[in-house]
Amino acid sequence: MKRSISVNYILLAFSLLISACSESQRKEIDLPGNDLIAPGKVLIVYLSRTNNTKATAEMIQKNVGGKLVALELVNPYPENYQAIVQQVSEENETNYLPPLKTKIDSIQNYDVVFVGFPTWGMKLPPPMKSFLKQYDLSGKTIVPFNTNAGYGVGSSFETVKALAPGSQILEGFTTKGGVERDGILFVMQGEKEIQAQQEVSNWLKKIKLIK
Repeated sequence: MKRSISVNYILLAFSLLISACSESQRKEIDLPGNDLIAPGKVLIVYLSRTNNTKATAEMIQKNVGGKLVALELVNPYPENYQAIVQQVSEENETNYLPPLKTKIDSIQNYDVVFVGFPTWGMKLPPPMKSFLKQYDLSGKTIVPFNTNAGYGVGSSFETVKALAPGSQILEGFTTKGGVERDGILFVMQGEKEIQAQQEVSNWLKKIKLIK
């Protein structure tokens, strides 16, 4: 009888330990004025040509959890830098929205949507415009983040606000990435990576998405 009770106590203690570990591993984010949001409610959508925005998206995911989704086009942009500059310029002039190959199921299940993109021609890239036009993000919290060649975000953050009028837009994040025209593509490594990780963490704390 005593042995049976002892075994039960051991099993109970083990169960409580597993439960505590699971709880400590679960990340939650705290939206201003809202209850804690589970990682399953977080979506991180990004467009990345040179992997800098992708690297930033992964840093964000490391802090808040959530699902990563890369935007892909039905007709990908050309590899040549000057060719893509010309094509994007024409798309911006004509307000053309390139069709997306990427499909996101059950977007209504997400409460927080991070949208990440490079600065192209000092504007929001057309594929991100396609995403914001295609999906209804009303009532959600939108968090923009950006990488650029040193010229800043241009009008991109304002365009995000304009294309998501029914959403709460939090303060965005931007950092310098590679300079494609100079052949410098992936630079999120070494000291730059450590610096970017700290900047991302500080930004998420500032906008109260992590503590």
